[in-house]
Amino acid sequence: MLERMSSDRGLSEELRMMRQSCRQFVDDVVLPFIKQNWQREWSMVPENRLPPHILEEAEKIGIRTLGVPEEYGGVELEKGTEVKTFALVSEEIARGDSGLADKMVQNWKVSVLLRQFAPKHLQAKWFPELVKNPQFLMAHCLTEPRGASDRWLPYNVPEAAMQTKAVKTSGGWIVNGRKQFISNGYDASLYVVYANTNPKVGMLQGTSSFLVPRDTKGFSVARCNETLGCRFMNNGEMVFEDMFVPDDHLLLQDTAMGSAGVYFRPGKIIQAAKNLGVGVRAFEATADYVQNYVQGGRILIKHQAVALRLADMATKIEAVRALLDRAAQAVDDNAPEAETLVNMAKMFASEEIMKVAQHAVELHGGNGIMLDFGIEKVLRDAVIFLHMDATVDISKFKIVKNMFPDAAGKYAGPET
Repeated sequence: MLERMSSDRGLSEELRMMRQSCRQFVDDVVLPFIKQNWQREWSMVPENRLPPHILEEAEKIGIRTLGVPEEYGGVELEKGTEVKTFALVSEEIARGDSGLADKMVQNWKVSVLLRQFAPKHLQAKWFPELVKNPQFLMAHCLTEPRGASDRWLPYNVPEAAMQTKAVKTSGGWIVNGRKQFISNGYDASLYVVYANTNPKVGMLQGTSSFLVPRDTKGFSVARCNETLGCRFMNNGEMVFEDMFVPDDHLLLQDTAMGSAGVYFRPGKIIQAAKNLGVGVRAFEATADYVQNYVQGGRILIKHQAVALRLADMATKIEAVRALLDRAAQAVDDNAPEAETLVNMAKMFASEEIMKVAQHAVELHGGNGIMLDFGIEKVLRDAVIFLHMDATVDISKFKIVKNMFPDAAGKYAGPET
């Protein structure tokens, strides 16, 4: 068995056991399913892609409800290592399939958000629903057809505000707008929706968040976005037409963007970790292939050009892991450098693992581009991370803005 490119050094016994359970789940359930059912990923009927038993098996090892308070039946994690735990599990599941990992981590991240900002009666209603139903999914609705990058910089000016608007009315709010590129958006049961509630101020001062059940009147799912990779997570587009949200479903009024670090920072760590999992899978499959496939009268790894590429893949993976570990610890410690480090980790992972995946495909030769062989999947999944939770360039802008807040570029203003 090929030794994993990861170490249990420094992990508690609980985390080691969790990692081992995840690895066994991936090896025994996820990878065999992917290999035997590679065509299902390409189904244009989103409901037919991932069979229910996959999430049911995830439930058996206790990873589906991470972050849900114990009082509601979830798996509450140690505060000092929660983000590191999210990263560890995300990497292992993404080694099997990054779409499956994303399907689950949205629940973890939204659970963290709800336990901090949702009123107790809503937690008591929805957390038990999540716990009892393995197919229950949640989604975080921020990105819009226009201005997706504005929220990441953010341009804190009125003209960069969200197009989705919420207007106060008797007993609640009327929401109109559209959200796009939302993870789990197509088949979630519960949504956190962001909307502009004060058009006279900047995004940080005028954005509110609302808890919206799927069956809310005026809410509809417009379509499933057909992505290149991560296809076992059904990305969606949502429409709100005079949707009424009662007052008690308002999570944060006007300050939602400024308070969303509880979701965003762990989110970027998880993105980097999922990306790392894709890289580990690419390396494992490639290392096995080049040690067993014969070309030119000798196994591939004995060709120097092949050996050099394999060494490069391994080095990139370890470099990503080192930065990811440091960034995760900074978030768990609430360190002042956490915001900069999470963007570095997300950006660095997306660029370096893309190169790892490219090496993997090329080292497989003609087999590398055959759908039924399976290695092309790591390249498709890796390319998605260049665009998730901010593009690479936007991440770099954020890094510089965090490092040099007084000198970094400013918003140029509306076009005249």
